[in-house]
Amino acid sequence: MKNTIIIFTLILFVSIYPQNKNNNVDSILWQKAEQICKNNLLIDTHIDLPDWLYDEWFDVSKETDKGEIDYQRAIRGGLDVAFMSIYTSPGLEAKGKSKIKADSMIAIVHKIVKLWPDKFYFIRSTSDIISNINKNKILLTMGMENGSPIEHSLDNLREFYDKGVRYITLAHYKWNHISDSANDPEKKWNGLSPFGEEVVKEMNRLGMMVDISHVSDSTFYDVIKLSKAPVIASHSCCRFFTPGYERNMNDDMIKILAENGGVIQLAFANFFLKNDTYQAYTTGEENIKKYLRENRIDSNSELAWKYEEQYWKDNPLPPATVKDVADHIDHIKNLVGIDYVGLGSDFNGTGGMLAVGLEDVSKYPNLVYELLLRDYTENEIAKVLGGNLLRVWKEVEQTAARLKNEK
Repeated sequence: MKNTIIIFTLILFVSIYPQNKNNNVDSILWQKAEQICKNNLLIDTHIDLPDWLYDEWFDVSKETDKGEIDYQRAIRGGLDVAFMSIYTSPGLEAKGKSKIKADSMIAIVHKIVKLWPDKFYFIRSTSDIISNINKNKILLTMGMENGSPIEHSLDNLREFYDKGVRYITLAHYKWNHISDSANDPEKKWNGLSPFGEEVVKEMNRLGMMVDISHVSDSTFYDVIKLSKAPVIASHSCCRFFTPGYERNMNDDMIKILAENGGVIQLAFANFFLKNDTYQAYTTGEENIKKYLRENRIDSNSELAWKYEEQYWKDNPLPPATVKDVADHIDHIKNLVGIDYVGLGSDFNGTGGMLAVGLEDVSKYPNLVYELLLRDYTENEIAKVLGGNLLRVWKEVEQTAARLKNEK
């Protein structure tokens, strides 16, 4: 079975990867796809580079075989704005170490810009994007994945904003002091905590986007009722294709998100995209947890990580492809319109479990090519690549300005 899946994946790679010179590709359409990526704003709202550099520093200004992003590949793919993920494990909250870890990774992002100012530029606003686009630089900003580093303090939240964090994913795979999690069967708050409500209000006041990826359904509905600004899902997909997977958004949530004026940024993780891949992933996760439990191995230990890495090498998931990502875009377009979908790849955050054809930041043109095959216009594609997220970010900034004036 393992060899069958690997062979099938290789066949898919050859058949849907336009850059492959042996593939039967419409060369004119492919050139158009590349030009669309180069000529239009391309924003990816979720890339887990800081956590990699926290573990092992390497030169991201040069092409590398480490992970799924570096400057050279980003330029080839047409990437303009990359939200660097400031991720902290939920386990750090109980230890009181979440903020320490977050501060370290924020410093890493600023170090990238300081070391290679000719290749990277740090942005804090939508006006910064407009002023610095098309200068052959990758514009970096930050999103915080897991609100644990706030550590019960709105002063900490304000500090993160001042340091350049422009969205916060309220929770991760476990509930925290802000909200419940989609991945955690225990629902501590049945949505937002009382403090979480204050966090959302302050994020509105600051001009920081509220991210509902990873949170429970009840948290999503609480946020929508409370927020005075549009909200985002920084890296989620459509539950329509993965029934029962709360990490993805159901159709009702997507409709309400659109009414709110927000946007769902699609992740490229293969188990987010197809039901058979999701089911195999769920089974694998259960098997891994059982092994760690029976052998009394700490799930956060290096030994556990190595076991999990080897498990997935031995048990590869049924593949999803760039076509599946396009299917999710189709679904959202048909459900609510093209104005409410964007891209949040989760590069460097999936353990390499990515859609075939979208293996790293150089591959965005593959998705554009697929959308062109489906008769999407350049204007529609431009909205998906970055226009929709830019609109939401601007509206969040405008809401903050209005709230400050009301005071």
